[in-house]
Amino acid sequence: MVRWILFFISVTIGIAAGLYYGWVINPVRYEETTPDTLRADYKADFVLMAAEAYQKDGDLGAAARRLALLGDTRPQESVAAATLFAAKAGYGEADLGLIQKLGEALQTWTPVPETATP
Repeated sequence: MVRWILFFISVTIGIAAGLYYGWVINPVRYEETTPDTLRADYKADFVLMAAEAYQKDGDLGAAARRLALLGDTRPQESVAAATLFAAKAGYGEADLGLIQKLGEALQTWTPVPETATP
């Protein structure tokens, strides 16, 4: 019986020490990051969210601006990469369809240059 008590005391002390270390001594430090640092699966999710927003509001320019946050690649390339990943990862047909519709819309889209206002 003493053996079990010592075991549980040791486990409790280990958990407490680990939590104290993680929360007090060396907590996580969040730094400003951007979506272009995401892994491929999260980038695909980001593109899917942009496609869902595009389906809802129909604003292709806003969708392209959202996709521009994914880095130096063109929005069309981000959508193409997300489509390939989504097909491999087994995304649902509805989600694949949304991403593909956004990709098709971006094929004919030309960016409008922003004009400076005085």
